[in-house]
Amino acid sequence: MSVKAKKHLGQHFLTDENIARKIVEGLSFEGYKNTMEVGPGMGVLTKYLLEKDQHIYLAEIDNESIEYLKNNYDKVTEETFVGDFLKQDFQFTKGEQIAIIGNFPYNISSQILFQIVDHYELIPEMVGMFQKEVAERTAAVPRTKDYGILTVLIQAYYDTAYLFTVHENVFNPPPKVKSGVIRLTRNPKEGLAGNEVLFKQIVKAGFNQRRKKLSNALKVLNIPEALKTHEFMDKRAEELSVADFISFTQLWKNNL
Repeated sequence: MSVKAKKHLGQHFLTDENIARKIVEGLSFEGYKNTMEVGPGMGVLTKYLLEKDQHIYLAEIDNESIEYLKNNYDKVTEETFVGDFLKQDFQFTKGEQIAIIGNFPYNISSQILFQIVDHYELIPEMVGMFQKEVAERTAAVPRTKDYGILTVLIQAYYDTAYLFTVHENVFNPPPKVKSGVIRLTRNPKEGLAGNEVLFKQIVKAGFNQRRKKLSNALKVLNIPEALKTHEFMDKRAEELSVADFISFTQLWKNNL
């Protein structure tokens, strides 16, 4: 018996064991004892995770997958499952660190990444597969078309690495796009403490009108008088580095 891929859940089951092993080996498994897999499907990654000295949690909402995994993997029980990843508050970890891994459903890629950022203090590391376009955006650099809101919000908290590209033909059913595997490693950047909300507002406002200079794009936020002549005001959002956005947020806060 196998699980039927469900289009509304964005399911594309990976069938290549070598790629599955490479994805799992992308995690360091250092400094934490908990790992959560998102969307395990039929367990192509799960089987390799269960070999690790980790407490494995599975975030799955497909009941057919849940039954399949319980029936085919001795170490998987009802208690292994934690429900919808996007609704997690991570209370079950009791404050312990937890890594995230998965062949993620492509229809909720950005939401998954934002959920990781929202809980960055608990998540030291993530390795996962996304559609190639999203994977490239997470690792983008300034002054490129891929550099945007997603890039800056992730790189403010994580160092990103694009690991490798995956062809459509190693999935069932095959997706219509190539995939990319990335690793996020929580970085030690300082400077955002207490300013996270303002930081996100500035980044989103800047990129929402990315063709305009920041002097125009940020008007919706009531620019502090002292910053109206700042050198960044003559630049577009895509010209600022992540460090620029962080320092600019601090300046903004100091001049409120």
